[in-house]
Amino acid sequence: MARYMFLMYDSEEFWDTADEQAVAEVMGLHEEFMAAVRAAGASILGSEALERSSTASTVRRGEGGALVTDGPFADTKEALGGFYVIDAPDLDVALRLAKVCPAGNIEVRPVMETPDGG
Repeated sequence: MARYMFLMYDSEEFWDTADEQAVAEVMGLHEEFMAAVRAAGASILGSEALERSSTASTVRRGEGGALVTDGPFADTKEALGGFYVIDAPDLDVALRLAKVCPAGNIEVRPVMETPDGG
């Protein structure tokens, strides 16, 4: 088994007008996704939804030290809204699962194995 990070990017506009029912429907889609992960013989090691990108701070390191600014690193229409860490048999399974993950765009990255096993 290998670990994969699913970085979920989407428009944040949904949250501007979403009522309780719309939010419940989205959460239901994530429950269905979690069931699909289990059915594929994989498991979710961790996941979190993130606050809006307007709440982010970015630390940029340079010759003069570190500079802290408000907002995300890049100004885009789609923002990082959350992530899953999946333990899957292989990349093919991870990509198959990413196709059913309820987000507009999912960046799938293998988690780097380090000498300490983390």
